[in-house]
Amino acid sequence: MVECAPVTNPAPAAPRAAFARTGLGIYPVLVTLFCCLLLLSNIAATKGIEFGPFLTDGGVFLFPLTYVLGDVLSEVYGLKATRRAILLGFLMSLLASLTFWLVTISPSAPGFDGQDAFARILGVVPQILLASVAGYLVGEFLNSYVLVKIKEKTKEKHLWARLIGSTVVGEFGDTLIFCLIAGPVIGITSPGDLLNYTLIGFAYKTAVEIILLPITYRVIAAIKKREPTYAEALRELESTGR
Repeated sequence: MVECAPVTNPAPAAPRAAFARTGLGIYPVLVTLFCCLLLLSNIAATKGIEFGPFLTDGGVFLFPLTYVLGDVLSEVYGLKATRRAILLGFLMSLLASLTFWLVTISPSAPGFDGQDAFARILGVVPQILLASVAGYLVGEFLNSYVLVKIKEKTKEKHLWARLIGSTVVGEFGDTLIFCLIAGPVIGITSPGDLLNYTLIGFAYKTAVEIILLPITYRVIAAIKKREPTYAEALRELESTGR
């Protein structure tokens, strides 16, 4: 009779970086803020804006903050949790676009004379929607991926390096894709203006995040302190000697 060796489950992989578990604490609040900022930015981005020689769009005011929140989510909760937030923001953007489209094609009530204005601002423009979705998904995933991979190498050290490094990569991917697709729709058509629009957008968004680094540092530190599972993850990481 041949005896079979007992089946043993492989030991779970040792953690490569400390991350808090998601639950009913701060994580849902951050995801809610993330989605709200994204939706407001997408609506504002339908207007092209000119400040002297600089061309941009209305999303310039709030959109950089989505990357700040993306950094916070990635640093505290990790890639998987941030991916859920990004996908939720994507679904909310599609829902908003569908809602605006349905409202736009619905018959106007007697006395309502703002149909043309409503359709021009909130009507679904396929090219704008494509630009927003493509840029957002690529940029946010790159931002989160780069930050987490740097953290796995640096652990709790050099937070500035992963915040800036992830921002540069993510914002470049996002801005390049969005501007190339959306520029012609909002009136930016010549190669020179399109280059101006792309470079200014990238430089501005990156600069805003760098300027906000002291605030981002404090927010991350406060959340880590208030998330008990982060302290547990940090102790587990230290116990493995990694």
